[in-house]
Amino acid sequence: RLLEADSKSMRSVNGSRRNSGSSLVSSSSASSNLSHLEEDTWILWGRIVNEWDEWRKKKEKLLKELIRKGIPHHFWAIVWQLLCSAAELPLKAQYSELLRMSSPCERLIRRDIARTYPEHDFFKGQDSLGQEVLFNVMKAYSLVDREVGYCQGSAFIVGLLLMQMPEEEAFSVFVRLMQEYRLRELFKPSMAELGLCIYQFEFLLQEQLPELNVHFRSQSFLTSMYASSWFLTLFLTTFPLPVATRVFDIFMYEGLEIVFRVGMALLQFNQAELVQLDMEGMSQYFQKVIPHQFDSCPDKLILRACQVKYNPRKMKR
Repeated sequence: RLLEADSKSMRSVNGSRRNSGSSLVSSSSASSNLSHLEEDTWILWGRIVNEWDEWRKKKEKLLKELIRKGIPHHFWAIVWQLLCSAAELPLKAQYSELLRMSSPCERLIRRDIARTYPEHDFFKGQDSLGQEVLFNVMKAYSLVDREVGYCQGSAFIVGLLLMQMPEEEAFSVFVRLMQEYRLRELFKPSMAELGLCIYQFEFLLQEQLPELNVHFRSQSFLTSMYASSWFLTLFLTTFPLPVATRVFDIFMYEGLEIVFRVGMALLQFNQAELVQLDMEGMSQYFQKVIPHQFDSCPDKLILRACQVKYNPRKMKR
């Protein structure tokens, strides 16, 4: 059975990463006595994993709703891989061979990995396991995609994957995300796709929050100043990980659309305060206030984000 076949991934989440203190599991979730609701959720997701093809083909609407409510942390590794079909990637078999090669990006990668989740136990210290496997995955990708090579923001995405799965699996998932989720276009040296995303986000802002849009313009507060990192790191450098992973769950199923939705939800929640601030005040507000607004209530953010009006066809024009 699929769940049994992926027991290695499940053990990596339950075992070494939790024991090293790097698990994202909260103290309440890690308690030995799970509530009935948690038990029911685990049973449901176990069934989903074992019946994956049926759920993707026949229960897609329900699966979407469940993902928006949050994938249980012990299922992140296997469900993220299933969502992007990482197991079908032929490159996975070449991973160990890639590590034996040298990359022109190695020095740049070494310089930057210390800045990736610097407070997280798994990545603390120059000789930490986290930094070593992060270097390996980033190096391997730079060899299979020499046009993109290495881009700093991508390390936060890979770092999250490495918290939950072995490096070979993280590499496969990351390649899939780059190939199938618009991320490769975002990280190309020209960053033309990022410019397009910023332009599309400005269109939403002008259409849905015209007063805030006028205020931003009057203060020369450019969309790229606050939204670029949203697209490049999928909010992983904006929110604490328990909140950011909720966004990432949805991204794995719905793609970049959720970045637009969450971004607009944040502006909706904060419009009244932002229109009273000058450029410096808004910069500080985005850096210090917004990141922790939903620490205790991520459901509130996700619910609002899913209510944001977003028309994919309109955005492609």
